[in-house]
This record gives sequence, C-alpha cells and structure tokens, in this order.
Amino acid sequence: MSAAPLFDFPGGLMLPGRKVETGEPLRQPELPEELVIPLKQHQGEAAEPVVAVGATVCRGDLLAQQSGTLGANVHAPTSGAVIAIEQRPVPHPSGLSAPCIVLRADGEDRWSTCLPPPLHDWADQPPAALRERVQAAGIVGLGGAGFPASAKLAVSEKLALLIINGVECEPYISCDQALMEQRAQEIVVGARMLAHAVQAERVVVALEDDKLQAMAALQNALRIAPEPPVELVAVPARYPAGGERQLIRTLTGREVPTGAHPTDIGMLCQNVGTAAAVYRAIALGEPLTSRIVTVTGEGLVSPCNVEARIGTPLQALITQAGGYREQARHLIMGGPMMGFTLPDDSLPVTKTSNCILVLPESPQPREAAMPCIRCGYCAEACPVSLLPQQLYWYARARDLDQAEGHGLFDCIECGACAPVCPSHIPLVDYFRYAKSALRSQERERRQAELARQRYLSRQQRLARQQEEQQQRRERKKAALRKPGAAEDPAAAKQAAIQEAIRRAREKKQARSGAGPEDGDGRT
Repeated sequence: MSAAPLFDFPGGLMLPGRKVETGEPLRQPELPEELVIPLKQHQGEAAEPVVAVGATVCRGDLLAQQSGTLGANVHAPTSGAVIAIEQRPVPHPSGLSAPCIVLRADGEDRWSTCLPPPLHDWADQPPAALRERVQAAGIVGLGGAGFPASAKLAVSEKLALLIINGVECEPYISCDQALMEQRAQEIVVGARMLAHAVQAERVVVALEDDKLQAMAALQNALRIAPEPPVELVAVPARYPAGGERQLIRTLTGREVPTGAHPTDIGMLCQNVGTAAAVYRAIALGEPLTSRIVTVTGEGLVSPCNVEARIGTPLQALITQAGGYREQARHLIMGGPMMGFTLPDDSLPVTKTSNCILVLPESPQPREAAMPCIRCGYCAEACPVSLLPQQLYWYARARDLDQAEGHGLFDCIECGACAPVCPSHIPLVDYFRYAKSALRSQERERRQAELARQRYLSRQQRLARQQEEQQQRRERKKAALRKPGAAEDPAAAKQAAIQEAIRRAREKKQARSGAGPEDGDGRT
C-alpha cells in the first residue's frame, strides 16, 4: 500500500453503500436466443457494419468497423446468424432507437478462428503495437463514460502518471469491486500493459478504503508479480471520489484546467474494467464481447453481479437476479445519482451498462419544487466548486451566456447538489437543459458559418470566372490590333460574307449591261 500523501477535494456527500455481496462467483445468464448489438455503444461516431443480413459469425468476429477517430469496433458476442440490421430501441436517456445488428444465437457459442494471436512478449513490443491491439478489440471505457480507449491512449508524449480507477463511489454499484476481488491479476497485468502503451512513469491503482477484500486481492496479485512496480492507493469513500478530476486531485493535489484533459498535464485515468479488458485483448487475443453488470435494488429477489454478453436483453439479467419483487416500480440504468430511467427490460446490455437498478420508488422523489432560498447548501456539496444556485437562475432565465461564463460545462452532473436542496429543485435537470441549448446554439452557429463560407466561396468563384472571361476578351482584342495578327474567326467570317455579297452584285450588274456608275443602264 502506497504511503504517498492524499489531498482533499471540495464538497461531496457521504452516501450509504448498499452494495450487494461481491464474494460469490459471478453469475452467468443463459445465452439468449436473440442479441441486439447497437452500432454505437460509446462516445463518438457509430461503427459501420461489415456483415450483411444472413451472414454466419462466430464469437469475436468483427460485426462493425469503427468510423472516425472517435469510434470503436463491434464484435459478435456469440456464434450465430445475422438476421437484421435495423433501428431498435437502445438504453439511452433520450429513449430513441438507433441502428443495431440483430444476431440469432445458434447455441454453440463457438469462438472465431480469426482472432489475433496472444502477445506473450507484450513488454518487448513497441507501444504502438499495444495501442493497435486495444483499438482492434473495440475496448471503450467501462466505468460508464464509454470513451474509446484507443483514443485516450493516443498520446504524443510520455505520461507522468497512469491511474487505474477502482473507486466505485455511487451507491448500489459493485461490478468493479467484484472484478477486483475475483480477477485482480488481470487488472494488475492490464495496468502494466496500459503503462507500456503510454510510457507512463508511475502507475497507481486506486480504490476506496472500505473495500478490504478487493484491497487484499490486489495486494496478493502485486506480491505474485511485483515488477514492473504498481502502487496501490486507498482513498476516502466519499461521493464522487471516483470522478476523474476528483481522483486526480485526491492523488496529486493538481487540478485539470477548465477545457483541458488529464493528458494535458501528463496524466491518464482508465477504469479497472478497462484494464482487465486490455489484458484479455493483448494476452488472450479476445475482443470485448462481455462485461460485468451489477443487477441490484430492493425491487429484486436476489441482487447479484453477472457477466453478461453485449446485446443480452436486460430481462435475462433480471431473471438471473431472481426476478422482480411485487414492489418493483422503477428500472434504472446506472446508479441512483447519475443513472436514467428505462421504459422496459427488453433493451440490450451495452459496453457501458455497469448497473441495472430496480427500486420500489424513484431514487430522487419529485416533490413540488419551491423557490430557491439561497441557502448555499448546493455550493457546499459541489465537488468542482461551482455556484449551482447561480447556474440555476441563469438556466431558468435562459441567460445561457452567463451560465457558460459561470462554469456550466465544468459541471460533471454528479447530482450531489440536488439531494441537499431544501427547496427540492431538480438542479441537474436545469444544467442539462442549459448544456443542451448551448450545444444546439453552437451547432447552429457552425452551420451558419459554414453557409456563409460557402456563399463567399461561390461569390469569389463567380468573380474569378468573370475576370478570366474579361481577360480572354482583352487578349483577343489586343491580338487583332497587332499588325499582321491573325484575324478573329468571327470577324473573318463576316468579312467573307460581305465579300460574297459584293461579288454577287457585280455579276448581276454585268448581266444587265449596266455600268458600275449607272444603275439604270444609261451611260
């Protein structure tokens, strides 16, 4: 255990854990007959399908290729046949549908024979080779944000610190804790692989100080293979200590500047689940086709942690947790602080599905909001030192420029301000609205600027064409004015016509006997 000093971050809440028992083995839901695999399970661009309807695939085969730099590959979670590529409902706060590949499982669960070979000598490989393997495996951040791992690893310089984040501070969620207790060796080796990929000088695995069993498992894994060195640090269990910026401040005392990324100050955070997925991709050649999900809440008979294939319907996980209790009312993706309500349990598991929460009542009861009394409790709870009450007034008045100027986009939407508000104001909802409105305005500004640039380009093109035409006319006129210059073809044609008319007139006069000076025949 590292003895390095820790630092404090402002605000935060002490919340009851309500974690399920993590010592029992991970449950394995039955393989469903049909899996729905969204083409976008991450931040960034959706993947492009590389299979057609009717194709037969094995587990690990590539279904969709990443599109753009912020993309991630999508692989088959089992063997079977592609029966559709269409719009299907997906777990998202918007409740909208998205393009998905629908796979009918054949029950054999055969692995692909086209998987890359394991890299046993990964420590001798160039860092770029490890980053390419991570990219090919379709790994994204498994802590909930879903940022493509390969994009985060694409750093131009060596990093001073790599943080493997096992701080699972939101109530009910325990998938990372179960992973640390049962697969600590994968996390430790995966952390070393990530450190080699970014050439990090120091590697720290951070977890909460009340996770004693996970701490013991990680310490044992470090004793088995002590080199290269990886530090283990326990941090106070306070929400939201697992936030990227809060964890960096806790470990180093440094702040990530507004609008910057941790890599801008030489640091990088990756979730413990991401580290384990990196291990499996490099050491075993396996792409990301499953993840650990916490299925919990007072609305379930037997809450547990399960290892679910990507695309599995949530109802299969609910069944694995013993089914619903009579008082089950609310189905939530994520935790009670930052999760969102789902319409039903037919939606699929995605790479960012860390928790399915079933509660008898809403985690944040919607009591009638009263006027803000300026008590300041929300400011005391804010972990990024904002003024939530001021942001609320600006958002409510639609004074978006002032809201942005007061650090609106520094808000991590952790929800710490809402529970302490005595007026029951849904503060985070106002902040999300203001952010969405500002992003819409920015898109409109970009589109307007693009239209303006296109108009200016067209005007310049037309002016250039007119100038070129004028220059060609001037060159022709100048050529005609030069002695001995070739005649203009049009002028020469007109002169020939006039000459032909003159000759025809003379012939006519000659036949009539008239002289050229007397048109009536008199001399």
